[in-house]
This record gives sequence, structure tokens and C-alpha cells, in this order.
Amino acid sequence: MSENMDSIQYKCPNCMAELKFNPRKQGFSCEFCDSFFTPEECQTLQAQMQQEAEQIAPLQDEFEQNNQLYICQSCGAELMTDAQTTATECIYCHNPVILKGRLTGNYRPSKIIPFQFPKEAALLAFHQRCDDLKYLPKDFTSEAQLVHMKGLYVPFWVAECYVHGFMQAECHRAHSYTSGNYEITETEIFDCVREGDIHFSGIPADGESKIDDDLMEAIEPFDYTKLVDFDMSYLSGFLSDKYDVNKQQVFPRIKNRAVNGSDHLMRTSMKGYTSVRVTRSDMNVLKTTWQYMLLPVWFMSYDYQGKRYEIAINGQTQQQAGELPINQKKLNLTCVLITVICTLIGFIIGVIKG
Repeated sequence: MSENMDSIQYKCPNCMAELKFNPRKQGFSCEFCDSFFTPEECQTLQAQMQQEAEQIAPLQDEFEQNNQLYICQSCGAELMTDAQTTATECIYCHNPVILKGRLTGNYRPSKIIPFQFPKEAALLAFHQRCDDLKYLPKDFTSEAQLVHMKGLYVPFWVAECYVHGFMQAECHRAHSYTSGNYEITETEIFDCVREGDIHFSGIPADGESKIDDDLMEAIEPFDYTKLVDFDMSYLSGFLSDKYDVNKQQVFPRIKNRAVNGSDHLMRTSMKGYTSVRVTRSDMNVLKTTWQYMLLPVWFMSYDYQGKRYEIAINGQTQQQAGELPINQKKLNLTCVLITVICTLIGFIIGVIKG
């Protein structure tokens, strides 16, 4: 059986990379994320994946018939919308986009969070953020610029991670008291061990390379209780990116958040000590399940002095993020005026004292 085992193609249940047979361990290893699975586990996984593929096949066929794919000839962005849309513009560079065709069913999301408020509310929230900022370029909040704010469904990979964690630490508990003329400190030293299984649900990572990952993380969280089954009708009046970053590529980000979260949970469980020094921390992601979904974002890009600025507003919570441009000439002029005024005040005070 082992002679043929390396010819069978299995995918890693964590990162979806190809598993390869390891003759020494008599099982399957993932060279991408270092996971290992027995032949029995891989056979079970293969059966589950085949069953899931059969269930979603009709939905994928319907998806292929009801989407339109547009491509920007300027920046290469590929945008998806419903079949009724006949023309649109690129959300990134504002150039016209042309119809390219249809997406395959592999790009069909399983879930979507519909937009929870209209563009007018997004613009109001954006104005409120900008009102107190004096050094924005004059045209940044103009009508000509704000017309480019679009409702964009951003592709996200959302993962559930099952982590087995082990942590060992040297913990100190100090107690001080006075005896006669002496202050005495007693320190107890404990060897603390924590071990357990941790389940993380709903860890998101955007699947669009043109959008900054930090920008998308800054507008989290999304309320997954509002998720509904995907239907093309939700795209009416909005745009959507197609993912160009796959599960294997985003897994390091997912894994990092799961490992860091597990490490933090175990560290915070060691309470009541004066100090804690972790000597060993092993956090292993045993299994990852995925959902591909579209999440709502009001998005606007702005080119100013050779730099592109991107503004994002969570289409569910109104959480905003993005670097704002600064009118450097106006800021420099203000600095010069302040310097001149301070110099004049100093000169006048000197004259009066003299």
C-alpha cells in the first residue's frame, strides 16, 4: 500500500497545500505548514472533500451563469458584479473597466454579510472624521472625489483553527515583611505547566492583494451573526473583488493569529504571581476549516502628490481606517506663521523689558 501511497493526491486540511507521502513516518506531511496525517486520516478527509464538492456543484453552476467579470486595463484589477450591470469604473484607479466574461464556480462565496447602511451614512461618517482636520488637501472631501466612494464586497477567507497548546513557565511569588530592623523578602518559585486544546472561530484574512492587509484588519471585527447564504442579488448596486490570494497564501497570517492568541490565553491563565518567565511555548495548529465569504466595505482611493491613499469604512459597523493625506504647503505655512508670531512676541517682550 505504501508503494502507491505517494501517487495519491491529498490536500492539507490546514493550508490546502499538497500533502506528500513520508516513507519514514508512513504518513503524509505538508511541506508548507509542517502538518502530518496518517493514511487513515487522509482517506477520511478525501471522502469528506468529495462529498462537499458534490453538494456545492449545482450552486457553482448557477454562480457561473449570473456574474459579470470586469477588468481594468490600467491597473489590472478584476471586479465582479451581478449580470445586470453594464458598465462601471475601477474602484482603485477610477478608470473605466470593460467586460471580460464570467467567473468559474470556484470563486463562488459560501456566505455574505449584506451592507447594513447606505452610501449617505458612509459619507456622513467620513465627513465627521475629516471636519476637525485642518491640513487635508482642499479637494479631498469635494463632491468630485467623494463620488468615487463605492460599496465593495471584499473577499475574505475566514478560518476556524483547532490548536493544541503546551506552555511551561517559571513563576515567582514574592512576599515582603519587616522583622526588627530588617526587611525580609521571601520568594517562592513554581514550575507551572499549562496544556489544552483551544478552538478559534472566525479568524479573517482578506484574499485581495490590491488592498492593504493592515487596512482590512483595522476595520475589524465583523459580526458573523449577520452572515447569510450567498446570493448574487446582494451584489446589485455594488462591486466585488475576486480573490487572488488563495488559502495556502493566507494561512501563515491565520496561523500567526491563532498561535499568538493561544500563547496569550495561556500566559494570562498564570495569574497571582509576581513574575512569570515562560521557558517553553508550543502552539500547534492541528486542523483548519475554511469559509470563503464576502464582507461589506465602503472604499475610496485618492492619489495625492504621487502617493495613493486608501480609506475603508466597515459596511456593517462604520469603523473607519486609512491614512489621510496632508497638505504639506499649508502645514509649512502655518509653521512659518507660528514661528514669526513667536519671534515678534519675543522681540516685543525684549523691547518692553529694555
